[in-house]
Amino acid sequence: MDLLSSFRRRRAAGTAAPAGRVSEPEAQELPTPEQLAQLQDAWAELAKAAEGSGLTGLHACSRNGRRWEEDPEAVRGLAAIIREVRAENANH
Repeated sequence: MDLLSSFRRRRAAGTAAPAGRVSEPEAQELPTPEQLAQLQDAWAELAKAAEGSGLTGLHACSRNGRRWEEDPEAVRGLAAIIREVRAENANH
């Protein structure tokens, strides 16, 4: 059981999810070759950022109902965070 599931309340049958919340992931279309290439580039960027950082794993979640591992923007965002933290640590 994850942390969020321990705080969720089950909705009564037939009630709608609160506005702005994703109740269930929607069926997603298969990514295009261009989208797959962008995702591969993002993962290469993340691998390069994590190289030599001592990072052994990542745990994150997306808020748009899509897995962060499949979202190039989310992967690049994590790479940017890693680079920023490494730069701050180097300056201290």
